[in-house]
Amino acid sequence: MAALPYLCYSGQKCRRIPETLVKLYGPKVHSLDLSYNELVALNGLEGFPKLRELVLDNNLLSDSLVLPYMPDLHTLSLNKNNICDIESLLTQIRQNLPSLTYLSLLGNKACPNELSGEENDEEDYQRYRYYVLYHLANLKFLDSNKVREIERVEARRRGKFMNIIRPKSTISDNIINNSITNNFTPLPRSMRSPEDHRGAYGKCRYRYSGKHSEGNRFISNSDL
Repeated sequence: MAALPYLCYSGQKCRRIPETLVKLYGPKVHSLDLSYNELVALNGLEGFPKLRELVLDNNLLSDSLVLPYMPDLHTLSLNKNNICDIESLLTQIRQNLPSLTYLSLLGNKACPNELSGEENDEEDYQRYRYYVLYHLANLKFLDSNKVREIERVEARRRGKFMNIIRPKSTISDNIINNSITNNFTPLPRSMRSPEDHRGAYGKCRYRYSGKHSEGNRFISNSDL
């Protein structure tokens, strides 16, 4: 069976790899381009056992993606997907893609540069590179940039501890989506009865913090 050097199935809005594509071309293909689709899973990818290059840019792949064992794959491009968990992805690559030398993750949360979030800076991205190179020491290119020898040395020295973990927000999605940012107040949310006369220094959840008068220390919540 003659090998098919390159197969492009780009921009077809498919959410799964078509079974027909696997049956007709799977055993022949060395390079597969599935970019600009709506892929949420990679079922069927195991039907391309001779793959050397795989392009999955601009899809909807998330941390739930499963990479099959592909011993000859040396290039994997996952730019602009929904991948956040870099540790899980690197574990899969290390186990299932032993020949990988080129990896690109630009535009994913897992790759902390300006494409994935304004809060990221150059130091975040460099730490990410050290972390990836610690786990994938055979990489020659990462995110279209050649791996430098000085990076390899630094990755071996301290890359293990370079994973960037940001605290998760405790604000509900509804508050974020509706831009409710001004609902906070130092005052109680409900009326207090006259019998409830505890002052600001009693066992009360609320405290009035005035700044223009020392006498404000003695104002109770019920007086506000």
